[in-house]
Amino acid sequence: MHVVVNRKELLRILARCQGVADKKSTMPVLGNVLLEVDGTDKLRLAATDLYLAVSGRVTADVDKGGSVAVGARDLFDRVKMMPEGQISIETTDSSSTTIRAVGSARRYTLHGMPGEEFPSLPQPEESATKLELDADTLMTLIGATHFAISTDETRLHLNSALFEWEGDRVRMVTTDGHRLSKMELEVPGKQATATMLIPLKGIQELKRLCDETKSDGDDSGSTAIEMIQSGPNAFFRLAGFQFSVKLVDAQFPPYQQVIPETTEHAIRIPREAFSEALKAVSVAASDRTGGVKLTVSTGKIRVASESPESGEGFDEVDVDYDGSEITVGVNARYFLDVLGAIDEEDVIVGLSGELDPALIQPGKDSTKSSFFGVIMPMRI
Repeated sequence: MHVVVNRKELLRILARCQGVADKKSTMPVLGNVLLEVDGTDKLRLAATDLYLAVSGRVTADVDKGGSVAVGARDLFDRVKMMPEGQISIETTDSSSTTIRAVGSARRYTLHGMPGEEFPSLPQPEESATKLELDADTLMTLIGATHFAISTDETRLHLNSALFEWEGDRVRMVTTDGHRLSKMELEVPGKQATATMLIPLKGIQELKRLCDETKSDGDDSGSTAIEMIQSGPNAFFRLAGFQFSVKLVDAQFPPYQQVIPETTEHAIRIPREAFSEALKAVSVAASDRTGGVKLTVSTGKIRVASESPESGEGFDEVDVDYDGSEITVGVNARYFLDVLGAIDEEDVIVGLSGELDPALIQPGKDSTKSSFFGVIMPMRI
């Protein structure tokens, strides 16, 4: 194989591939990235850990076809050190791969393996339904919910995000058993039905891909992401990449039962001031629990923490509330995560009792979107 490609375009795809390649796997080939000539003017790159897979293409001057698999991180690091411009990639029959800066003496040689030894990537069935969703919409769903996904990989139903598309509404729901986040958006002019349980690793890669596409693009318009659910996998196509993920085969918790239909007390709180108070007081909270005590009375919410190791912390914020006093213990970080997902000036915090979940919503109602954050109380 012998091709010449643009360094910047190659580096963009390599960044995604080396993020997916599994360098710790007992199968050494999974730490590699596949390079193969595709047609007469494309170089295809691909990486997989057998659960996630990503592939992309870069325009190339093809002198000789073929394929090779080389260490993803090693190749990425070396291409990063190349000067701007064109890069020559040439392999020998023994899969030794030389990358050279065109017009410069700089070059590297890598030991590779035949491309035929690289595992084949899943592909969607031709008959599978293709859905299109604005990438900004997907970013909003992920941004408002990803923090509540459990990191415990032994609990697959919680180590994932539920994506649902019903009619002209899309939603994403996540929970780790201690908190829940739900974001729902209207997609005018589009009708579809889909349900996917996407693992945390897949959500993280989708978030990176959407973020990078946004930062690399312009402000002239939105970018559509193509979504295909086929067999046990979901496929996402965006900005020249195809990303696939093996969906979780488990039952997501019945989240409708967790979200309180009503709460006894509704407190309107300025979001930024409340966030600052929580951050400040949590400095003195227990390192183990991160717990703070919220006490709401007429016109005030008091935030307090107490730790045998670090002493006490206290602050208060003016709120719109006129009712009986109520006290509840919560994890400060959980509250801050939810407040960070809301961009309204005010939030409505719904409380019922010290053992009942707290419900957090934006201060303004909207027919086009709805967000709920639910946090279970803790004893302090």
